[in-house]
Amino acid sequence: MGSFHIIRTVDRQPLHSLLHRMRQRFSLYAATSPEPLPAPGLIITPAIRYQSELYLPIGSVRCLFYHLYRQVLNHPPVFTSTSFHTALSWADCYATFPCWLQLSPNPARLVELLLDNHDLMTRFIFHSFLPDRFNGAGFGRYPAQLHWIRQQLNGRDRSLRLLDAACGSGEGTWELAGMLHELGYKPAMVGIEGWTLDPLEIWAAENCCLPHLPERSRNYQQYTDPLCSAGWYKRICFRTVDLLGEILPEGLFDLILCNGLLGGPIIHKPVQLQKVVLRLSALLAQDGVLLIADHFHGGWKKQMPESLFIKLLEASGLQIQQAGEGLAGVRRYT
Repeated sequence: MGSFHIIRTVDRQPLHSLLHRMRQRFSLYAATSPEPLPAPGLIITPAIRYQSELYLPIGSVRCLFYHLYRQVLNHPPVFTSTSFHTALSWADCYATFPCWLQLSPNPARLVELLLDNHDLMTRFIFHSFLPDRFNGAGFGRYPAQLHWIRQQLNGRDRSLRLLDAACGSGEGTWELAGMLHELGYKPAMVGIEGWTLDPLEIWAAENCCLPHLPERSRNYQQYTDPLCSAGWYKRICFRTVDLLGEILPEGLFDLILCNGLLGGPIIHKPVQLQKVVLRLSALLAQDGVLLIADHFHGGWKKQMPESLFIKLLEASGLQIQQAGEGLAGVRRYT
């Protein structure tokens, strides 16, 4: 982790005034608040939340940590991924931290500890932008969908091109490779791409590593080591792609996964949904399949009735059928 290239060494001078003001605010908070300070295991009551917000407004704490993110990262941070974005107070935010991060109830002191320890900073950054709620249990999130794919691809004897269009930290992408390997496909027959918006997720997917989740990392590497030994790492390409951006990479795919994205907090407006579905359907080869499922967030099943989502897929020229945990849209060119 010491040579991790996305995380920069921070110039502390721009943070000096923010840290000084935060220390002053916390000193007053600690000296006068009648309620307990944030602590591991503390249940946040309305009174604790009120006192926390009175002395340490979440807006001020957010400003400090957002400034830190900008200093540390080599790319623009997606602040909506962090716990600071939606927290009602600093006490609420602190309560969401894992135990290894609950080092001080003083935000200024916590930042100083992060600045003094590169490995701790690395874990904090990954925790901030790849929280466990985004990635669920890693492998095996959509077993019925994977079974459906296995049935479709079993026995085929031709080259394949596959895309995981919201690959996150990459477990689902590697799971595709693992399934094809079990079916007897040779790596040379297959090209797999994983697209996501966050460079941190690209790093995690390429390195099969989640620095803030050691057990997940061990499971990740145990799963992928045999695949890498068999040469599959040469056939998997991860890249940062904005599905709502101006231009998508060229090429046609036999299978596109778009799990855990459409209808969630990132893409849920009808115009956005329509744009992404149209763009992905245009990337399908003849008889290509677009698969959509969601076990993340509130999910597209709660955002809109399935019947309306089916109409959206059909309007993109796809023939719809159930496919495990979600839907499959098949491209039939005439």
